[in-house]
Amino acid sequence: MSQSHHEEPVVESEKKTEIDRQDAETIHSVNTEREPTNLTNIRSRVSTHDVPIEHYSSYIPVPDEVYDRLPPSRKVVIVTLLSFCSFLAPISSTTILAAVPEVAATYSSTGTIINLSNALYMLFMGVSPCVYGPLSQVYGRRITCLITAILFMGCSLGTALSPNLVSYFIFRILTAFEGTAFLTIGASCIGDIYRPSERATAMGWFLSGTLIGPAFGPFIGGIIVTFKSWRVIFYLQTTLAGVATIGAYFLLPETAHHMKIDDLVGLPLRAKARVLWGMLNPWRVIRLYKYPNLIMVALASSSLVWNMYSLLTPIRYILNPRFNLTTPIQSGLFYLAPGCGYILGTFGGGKYADYITIKWTKKRGVRVSEDRLRSALPFMGIVMPICMLLYGWSVEKRFGGIALPVIMMFVQGVAQLFCFPSLNTYCLDVMQQNGAEVIAGNYMIRYLFAALGSATVLPAVEKIGVGWFSTISALFLVVSSLATWAAVLWGRGWREKIDQKRRANRGKMAEAEHELKVVMDNGKEKEMV
Repeated sequence: MSQSHHEEPVVESEKKTEIDRQDAETIHSVNTEREPTNLTNIRSRVSTHDVPIEHYSSYIPVPDEVYDRLPPSRKVVIVTLLSFCSFLAPISSTTILAAVPEVAATYSSTGTIINLSNALYMLFMGVSPCVYGPLSQVYGRRITCLITAILFMGCSLGTALSPNLVSYFIFRILTAFEGTAFLTIGASCIGDIYRPSERATAMGWFLSGTLIGPAFGPFIGGIIVTFKSWRVIFYLQTTLAGVATIGAYFLLPETAHHMKIDDLVGLPLRAKARVLWGMLNPWRVIRLYKYPNLIMVALASSSLVWNMYSLLTPIRYILNPRFNLTTPIQSGLFYLAPGCGYILGTFGGGKYADYITIKWTKKRGVRVSEDRLRSALPFMGIVMPICMLLYGWSVEKRFGGIALPVIMMFVQGVAQLFCFPSLNTYCLDVMQQNGAEVIAGNYMIRYLFAALGSATVLPAVEKIGVGWFSTISALFLVVSSLATWAAVLWGRGWREKIDQKRRANRGKMAEAEHELKVVMDNGKEKEMV
């Protein structure tokens, strides 16, 4: 069994307090004698009448044995399947970009209106994690993944058959809402089956699907729309969703260490409904942003997604006139540059993030979650802003030919795969027991920025030019890298301070409840007298 490194307790001076003792008792036990491939859910020792369970420490250690429940070969199969599933929603967001003029002609609309549907797609990709993050914590990863795969397939078919613009918008929005569940659940599954020192490598392979999809989507769409109707794009998407559904049914076991629904066994129906609403309430995801370190990392992820979609969305409208290209397939070739960068970055980005984590763990003698973020800083704060500036101004001022913007897009693709594994894995590391909700919150913020980027990029480029818009994107990357650096320096202290406040509030609530109980008991005694 490999060595697992755990973070120091959140507040050293409070180790032996009664509150910490109660927190420790809520950590779920693990049966290590089960068969390696049997992922039967681990039952909590907490009384079902004490739910809902809330941890008042941002770091709750998970027993090391849970990561040995599956053999490495089975883990590889799961990551491969999850990467394929994660490919679907993002590719749907960009495949249609190469066919925007054709879709607009079908519905007698304009490119700006059709791009608005893409912005709404991103918006609902941002809303979706607030629902599916808590849902996977309560009912498990497998059933949530299967249901959303089926719904995604149905909505994709609905988009292909849409008779008018309104139905096209509705089915696109519903497709986005279902598809983002793959991203949240996939990242959570990786947190379930891989140790913190191994996660980023697996996360890199998983994220390759989420990033290669947007890059290769327009190229695939360009080929289809050059020879066939744009509706074929969504027929293909329906078929791929069917493959994902079959794969999830046969290959994806339940990976969650514990499902919260198990804590409700034995509760009366009304109490169960009340507690269940507390567990599924989307506000749980938003409430996590009382931790400043999560805000900083969400800002960093948002700058990367903003950069990606603001780079990819206007290619047909910017590069086609710049280089005198006449067909969708020609402009689609430009999308291959960042796509190839994502593929190359997959082989090194996650491993580098794990290397930095292990290096700093040895240096400190203890694992601190924020150290992982160090691997993203040079790429997010230096490499990508420089690439964005060269890309934008080379197109604006017409220098460097085709080669310069293509090289810059390729390098940005590599750099993003050295950033995303670090940021995503941090979300799983920093709050072990609430990983699905933390990653859901991160996806929520990043896709809200993606929606903003998709909606504003064309009007902004037409108004101020691609050079200045690229400058804005570069500055956003620099600011977000500074925010990430702040999380590296002070994130642990921020977490400790918030945890301490939550403990204090819980102590006050417990005292108030005790005093109320005493008053009520005294009242009953007087009535009896």
